[in-house]
Amino acid sequence: MNSRLKTTHDQSRHAVVLLEAYRRIRSATEALCTGLSAEDCAIQSMPDASPVKWHLAHTSWYFETFVLTPELSGYQPFQQQFKMLFNSYYVGVGDRHPRSERGLLSRPSLEEVFAYRQHVDRNIERWIETRLSSAPMEVFELGLNHEQQHQELILTDLKHLFSRSPLKPSYRKTSANSPAATREMRWLTYPPGLSHIGWDGDGFAFDNELPRHQQYVEGFQLAARPVTCREYLAFIDDGGYERAELWLSDGWEMRSLHRWTAPLYWEKKDENWYEFTLMGLRALDLDSPVCHVSFYEAEAYARWANARLPTEAEWESVAVEMPTKGHFAESGILHPIAATDEGDGPHQMFGDVWEWTGSAYLGYPGYRPVAGAVGEYNGKFMVNQFVLRGGSCATPWSHIRPTYRNFFPPHARWQFSGIRLARPSESR
Repeated sequence: MNSRLKTTHDQSRHAVVLLEAYRRIRSATEALCTGLSAEDCAIQSMPDASPVKWHLAHTSWYFETFVLTPELSGYQPFQQQFKMLFNSYYVGVGDRHPRSERGLLSRPSLEEVFAYRQHVDRNIERWIETRLSSAPMEVFELGLNHEQQHQELILTDLKHLFSRSPLKPSYRKTSANSPAATREMRWLTYPPGLSHIGWDGDGFAFDNELPRHQQYVEGFQLAARPVTCREYLAFIDDGGYERAELWLSDGWEMRSLHRWTAPLYWEKKDENWYEFTLMGLRALDLDSPVCHVSFYEAEAYARWANARLPTEAEWESVAVEMPTKGHFAESGILHPIAATDEGDGPHQMFGDVWEWTGSAYLGYPGYRPVAGAVGEYNGKFMVNQFVLRGGSCATPWSHIRPTYRNFFPPHARWQFSGIRLARPSESR
């Protein structure tokens, strides 16, 4: 087979694989809506969250805007006004509906949004059949990963929405109790040395995972598992939320402004602690990893525990040697649970809870955002954010990898964000 025919064959095979992934991912998004009413899908509980209906439309908007309109000859948009309604933050594309007012969009109806998705799906099938060049395929792959991010956001945003209801409704009827008590905290020691940081595989990666580079990492110790609710409760009982000396200045201001006294979704009734979950309000599982804490709370806890948060380079240098296994969205549990067998090495590096790092979200040495409007995807947010690693119980398994960099502002609490501690090695 000559090189030209081989290249054509490889592109054709890659197109088939991507189409299968497209169908699977789009179907998984819609499966998240099973059992939801039109009202459930229309309401916005806070400016940082979005209605389910908006997520369903926006993920279709991406494929229509960046794939179909520029690449499929004769493509007719489903509805011209959707270009503005469902644009999130892409200034280069045009006007945007205010983020804080997405919950005011009673029209289009949920039924029309699903029709929009079907329209986009039919035309994507047509586009794939043309087997276009690798450049638009890269934009298409970005769209698949973009939709998986919104699958997680559907779950986190729904959880916040349902938590605001006095009925405390459940999203799913599943068990979220930890199967066993958690072992005492162990510390694992890692020597100093040069580490390769960033993506170097053959598959997809976001531009913020590049370029791969070397970074010197001092010797350090890493906690073998995330902090549990039991351990975090000791911080609360010791006055952790009242002790200003434990908090960063901005964190103390945020804690005072919002009157934080515990992680988001914790409630105390008759001296007993409860936690709102996607299965409704339940007694707090003391052995599960604590979640829904901000960077400020995680940093204050680390100070109280005479430790610190790991840097993202420390975290990645450990995680890259481990299999990507854990409790992800596919398990259906949708809540972090304690480990049944921790073994000798680090546990729960992947799944259960996103782990805050002490690293600001910045570009790697030599980072350049990609050209065009899709270059706004990551680079424009490299300010006032901190990096989280590892994925959560709401993250699709196929979406995560050791080099994956999530990022949120330090006050954010509605994501499944937790804590893993680090400290200098004993030899320093």
